Amino acid sequence: MSNTIWSVDEHLEDILAAVEPLEPIELQLPDAQGCVLVEDVTVPVALPPFDNSSMDGYAVRVADVAGASEEFPAVLRVIGDVAAGSGELPSVGPGEAARIMTGAPLPPGAEAVVPVEWTDGGAGGGAATAMRPAGAAPEGASGEVRVHRPAEARAHVRARGSDVRAGDLALSVGTVLGPPQIGLLAAIGRGTVRVRPRPRVVVLSTGSELVQPGEELGEGQIYDSNSFALAAAARDAGAIAYRVGAVTDDAETLRATIDDQLIRADLLVTTGGVSVGAYDVVKEALSSVSDEDEPGSGIDFRKLAMQPGKPQGFGSIGPDHTPLLALPGNPVSSYVSFELFVRPVIRTLMGLPDVHRPRARGELTAAKALSSPAGRRQFLRGAYDAESGTVTPVGGAGSHLIAALAQADCLIVLPEDVTSAEPGSEVEVVLLG
Repeated sequence: MSNTIWSVDEHLEDILAAVEPLEPIELQLPDAQGCVLVEDVTVPVALPPFDNSSMDGYAVRVADVAGASEEFPAVLRVIGDVAAGSGELPSVGPGEAARIMTGAPLPPGAEAVVPVEWTDGGAGGGAATAMRPAGAAPEGASGEVRVHRPAEARAHVRARGSDVRAGDLALSVGTVLGPPQIGLLAAIGRGTVRVRPRPRVVVLSTGSELVQPGEELGEGQIYDSNSFALAAAARDAGAIAYRVGAVTDDAETLRATIDDQLIRADLLVTTGGVSVGAYDVVKEALSSVSDEDEPGSGIDFRKLAMQPGKPQGFGSIGPDHTPLLALPGNPVSSYVSFELFVRPVIRTLMGLPDVHRPRARGELTAAKALSSPAGRRQFLRGAYDAESGTVTPVGGAGSHLIAALAQADCLIVLPEDVTSAEPGSEVEVVLLG
């Protein structure tokens, strides 16, 4: 480890240069949610696959209802029922009508659908308000119907292929599959799809002082919040997250735990034990690790020109050269580091085109100027108001103030050459929402 101080951008560039998107796999639709499509999907069958009714009513010929009115209704003979999913369809001849339900195929001979509200519903009275159940019509689905209004050709008919036509492009490569896209795939009959899988991220927190939430705190102990926050952040970024509760400050134990986890990891994230204390176990456990086949690999520990989050480690480990990011143990430092370095790695593994959080500019509203150390890029927690375009710092500058983090929805970025940001000045913000 040298005394070089790296910039945030150099460190991120190095990390992303070493990470490749995961190999595509074929997944069932429910498992493909949130994944990125690696193929163009074309439509095998038109949607809808047949002309169908958009109303409950009667399938008729246009000539039979021309000039119909309440005073002089067209009287048609009802020859049967067409329900959604009907196979055998009755043929509608002159002077005939078939009762038809929404979504049911238009029967041969019929040219339009008249909604039930334009008829007497076969009851011989005034306008009907709804279809009667098939069993409750006076003679089942037979008898006569009086139609009170004319209909144009194709009225209330959804044409075959009006949604998508066979051969159309349904979804293009690079699409992220959300609920509507999953619905479209199902609608065109696709049961599986080729995607890049969601990366499996194992989050390990280290520290003998850490206790799992729900247990009793002893003297000098604190609850392990990092592994929960970072596993949640990994899931939020699109990954499948596995959380490994606190590993004690023992290099052998940590190395054994990491070895055990490699089997289910596309990415390992450790938190704690990376700075320069006597018990910085991550450094001790991983400094000597190298990837036999990868020149210059292993884990490189660095000092970054940033605050919080100065100590960082990064490299690859194990037989599959699994990327590993070692983040500082301070809760705020680890979360800021996750946003800047780990989230882009997860998004890169997924093959997403845009790996970074959106950025905006905001006018600083604060009681006094914000100070920032020279030569370091500082990230402060803030609350951004998109409507007014203003941003307000929340909490103090300490890297352990986790309560403030819960109130923040952005990070205020103060560049390396800025030592003071006055209220009313324009600052860059990274939006976390």
